[in-house]
Amino acid sequence: MLGVEDWAEIRRLHRAEGVPIKEIARRLGVARNTVRSALESDRPPEYRRVPRGSVADAFEPQIRFLLQRFPRMPATVIAERIDWPYSMTPLKLKVAAIRPEYQGIDPADRVSYRPGEVAQCDLWFPEPLIPVAPGQQRVLPVLVMTLGFSRLLLAEMIPSRQGGDILSGMWSLIRQIGRSPRTLVWDREAAIGGTGRVTAPAAAFAGTLASRIRLAPPRDPEFKGMVERANGYLETSFLPGREFSSPEDFNAQLAEWLPRANARTVRSIRGRPVDLLEADYLGMLPLPPVAPATGLSLRVRLARDYYVRVDSNDYSVDPRVIGRFVEVTASPAEVLVRCDGSVVARHRRSWAKQQLLTDPAHREIAQQLRRGFAEQRQNRNAPARQHADGHPVEIRALPDYDALFGVDFDPSTKEAANP
Repeated sequence: MLGVEDWAEIRRLHRAEGVPIKEIARRLGVARNTVRSALESDRPPEYRRVPRGSVADAFEPQIRFLLQRFPRMPATVIAERIDWPYSMTPLKLKVAAIRPEYQGIDPADRVSYRPGEVAQCDLWFPEPLIPVAPGQQRVLPVLVMTLGFSRLLLAEMIPSRQGGDILSGMWSLIRQIGRSPRTLVWDREAAIGGTGRVTAPAAAFAGTLASRIRLAPPRDPEFKGMVERANGYLETSFLPGREFSSPEDFNAQLAEWLPRANARTVRSIRGRPVDLLEADYLGMLPLPPVAPATGLSLRVRLARDYYVRVDSNDYSVDPRVIGRFVEVTASPAEVLVRCDGSVVARHRRSWAKQQLLTDPAHREIAQQLRRGFAEQRQNRNAPARQHADGHPVEIRALPDYDALFGVDFDPSTKEAANP
């Protein structure tokens, strides 16, 4: 086969120097027809090997039959079904070449976003167990948010995946930016839109911000691929080599690391998130004058044990409002209880489970109320008589009357007097 160097030399000699074909053939030691073919070809010669076929060709009908019924069947399972006798590499190559005919092709478009247009949100569950109470550790969710234009990464650990806690985390991250994205993209997270429709608290949150929440199609993680990649980046670049003593310690280390992460160059945008943040910021919406409703909330009638339950933990309340309705609100940091607008309990929120948190002042008030109640019951049950005119009459003990009339009904006394 004629090499590329000879092909180039033939064309140079004939076209640049005018050397005849016969002379070129003599100089290079090739046939004149080879010289003519080189002059007629506009491209350098290429070596193409004739395909020899594969050991999997004989099994192609069986492979196609299985893929027609089960397009996603793994090659290892196909090997079992067809009694594949060779190594797996030829079979995998054959299956990879045939599968698109039955499974179909799902191309992924590249999407560009305008400044301030969108932020993708997701919950990331890091594997390390976080100490939340003596002898208790938990896997806690981390709310991750990525801005579509600048790729700025924000994240914060939250107490639970309940709707109120997620909204609290979103509000905390949005306040860090100082403005609100026009669209917040979520998957079918149960507390945000598990039924395919945005929940009422989430819709109220977005309405207060004048933005909207857009739900991703079911089973389509690529719809919010930016935040999914951010989760992987946190998994591989933030977690390794770190230990955490509490949720506060986790968030402190995360807050210290995020500025360095946002100063890296992102290949997809050919820039650094911190450099593009200003343009993203100007395209966002200003924050509302009134903060949106976030956190957990409930309204219950306070029972005799003067405790309210928030996320499986029991918090004490002023016992003086037993039997009345109280409004309970819980942020990631604090549990607040009000009755008729007055604060009747304030606790630091526990991120543990099945905890009993008691304010010593509430316990002291409960003891005072119990003593007062016991005295009232004793006074209420004490015997009393009233005269006809209504004034109370003292009740004398029966032995007083015996002594007054000189009567003794005790036999032992009589025997002692008459031995």
